[in-house]
Amino acid sequence: MRHNPYKIVEMFEESAADYCGAPYAVSTDNCTDALLLCCEYLEVDEVTIPAKTYLSVPQSILHAGGKVKFRDYAWKGIYQLEPYPIWDAAKRFTADMYIPGTLMCLSFHIKKHLKIGKGGMILTDNEEAVKWLRKGRYEGRDVVMYHEDNIEINGWNAYMTPDQAARGLMLLQNYPEQSPDLPEFPEYRDLREFALFRDVE
Repeated sequence: MRHNPYKIVEMFEESAADYCGAPYAVSTDNCTDALLLCCEYLEVDEVTIPAKTYLSVPQSILHAGGKVKFRDYAWKGIYQLEPYPIWDAAKRFTADMYIPGTLMCLSFHIKKHLKIGKGGMILTDNEEAVKWLRKGRYEGRDVVMYHEDNIEINGWNAYMTPDQAARGLMLLQNYPEQSPDLPEFPEYRDLREFALFRDVE
């Protein structure tokens, strides 16, 4: 029987989902790609986000073919990519945080809570979304050799590696039950100041 090095990725997904109170978790290589995959899956149109957030969030929306609209408001820990059920939760990782009916995107960057180095995850209770997201993150492939598969969607190279998952699983074993949101530091710049977003409302 062939050894499957990605089994540990599944173990990390299951552990993180259980900790956060979500039925499912789909790991990715980073939170940016988690957001991109969610935007692609929902085929977003116009998406409203805070004017002060990380640069790659509106870029993910644009890459997915959507339009960005900025709104001035303060947020802490998480915010919604309105009106879609996508939540940027890069600054939150605590027990039972999952909001039913959503796609919550996590970050495991070295500056975040679970410091894997790089990595992301999507929490959800939508089984159909899970099937699409798992293929989408892995070049449209199922869990078989690609020459044995029938590729049906145009996917991305956005999967979590076994070594990232192993580190995440190790850190999760000693992670506290409750963890506060990360502070807004450094303070985000208003994205409308950049030439790329100057014409965005």
